[in-house]
Amino acid sequence: MEYRLGPCALFRLVESIWWAYTSWAGGQRRAGKMAAAGLRAMVGVKRVIDYAVKVRVKPDKSGVVTDGVKHSMNPFCEIAVEEAVRLKEKKLVSEIVVVSCGPQQCQETIRTALAMGADRGLHVEIPAKDYESLGPFVVSKILAALAKKEGVNLLLLGKQAIDDDCNQTGQMTAAFLDWPQGTFASEVTVDGDWLKVEREVDGGLETVRLKLPAVVTADLRLNEPRYATLPNIMKAKKKKIEVVKPSDLGVDLTSRLKTLSVEDPPQRQAGVKVETVDDLVAKLKESGLI
Repeated sequence: MEYRLGPCALFRLVESIWWAYTSWAGGQRRAGKMAAAGLRAMVGVKRVIDYAVKVRVKPDKSGVVTDGVKHSMNPFCEIAVEEAVRLKEKKLVSEIVVVSCGPQQCQETIRTALAMGADRGLHVEIPAKDYESLGPFVVSKILAALAKKEGVNLLLLGKQAIDDDCNQTGQMTAAFLDWPQGTFASEVTVDGDWLKVEREVDGGLETVRLKLPAVVTADLRLNEPRYATLPNIMKAKKKKIEVVKPSDLGVDLTSRLKTLSVEDPPQRQAGVKVETVDDLVAKLKESGLI
């Protein structure tokens, strides 16, 4: 059977094809411009007690002992830095700015991120007396102010810090900026001026699409952070770290959260290994459980 199109139908068909092509070409041009210009990424890094150190509570129960204790970059922040560097290696990010809030020692943490591949650092200097009570609310306001000041369009953070386990900073920062957020990210893909983020949730995996600018928080499975090479460590010493005060950003350090007490977990009795079922039954009877 043979079909013929009249002049009007043929014109409408050509017009539809033309509009479809121009829409696709426009999207390709926008994606190309984004790739050429590159995203400007900011990564927040936190200095925490090293994960291998046994934490000790202060005698007055006001916090944990930090003096003379080994510190390092929060592991989730390392993953966020690594992801930013990988995006830069793919020519999707043009510059990586690393931010850390805290005392002078935080510059060591920033240097670590610079050695991994970040371009420059921002140290928000917080006096020691204020740093101990510095919570996610204030840090989020600082990060939001810096993101606006620096004109970044991608903010990468660790999903949480291993010292307080709050898991709040990324969400609060996104709220202050009024940006979309992709939390617990296990995969991040840049698609023009959009991000596709695969998230780990209780029921499995969830994929969300975010319009840039956006906030992303990194989960453990996002990547495996690299070790900084000696040449990059030497180069990091020459990279710029700018010192900023919270007052320069219009941020009040007054804490809205007060820690009442910090205590060690209750000690547990050591377990006993048994070889046979009879030994297990005997131990349970001895303990009065059966």
